[in-house]
Amino acid sequence: MSDKDSSRLPPTVSEPALLSDDSDGRFRQMVYDLFTVSVRMEAVRDALAKDLGVTGPQYSILMAIARLAGIAGVPVGQVADQLHVTGAFVTVETGKLVGKDLVEKAPNPKDGRSVLLRLSEQGAARLERLAPKVRAVNDRFFGILDRGDFETLARAASALVQSSDDAVSIARADQKGPEGPDGPDGPEGPEGKASKAGAVSNPAIVGPDIS
Repeated sequence: MSDKDSSRLPPTVSEPALLSDDSDGRFRQMVYDLFTVSVRMEAVRDALAKDLGVTGPQYSILMAIARLAGIAGVPVGQVADQLHVTGAFVTVETGKLVGKDLVEKAPNPKDGRSVLLRLSEQGAARLERLAPKVRAVNDRFFGILDRGDFETLARAASALVQSSDDAVSIARADQKGPEGPDGPDGPEGPEGKASKAGAVSNPAIVGPDIS
């Protein structure tokens, strides 16, 4: 075996569909591209959030409430499901948004244990003023896709939400500390057991909503 051959790492993936002629080169480039896109989505969301005087995760919550609330309001759990985060995280962050007079809470007439969320008059007005900029950013970011590309990407992103959660569990399986399997934030810890599959409480992981 030549020096060049002996220095090669084994493929980083084994699924046949992810290999090209037994090489993971295309897969590795896709991973690097996804990292870059993710960082840029985060940067865009942070910039839009700054216009509203909120954090990136709070911006995502505002957008989810705006899309889901209707006239009556939307339960915390539905917002959490939309963003793939825990209800506890949404509760904490919406409390801060209420303090900024961007969100209102009201009792849920169908469930006395929960509340309904909706944008305040100020929150709705500020999102409406920001809408042209949001639209311009989204058109520039995703406008390169045709309809077929968009549908394929949307399906792939939805599938990766679940598979990526499973992958995080595998990556942390033999680690110690708060995010290890037995730590408070791990799958067997109190926070992990309290969270549903796919949910995260780390605000850095909340999916960037730039739409």
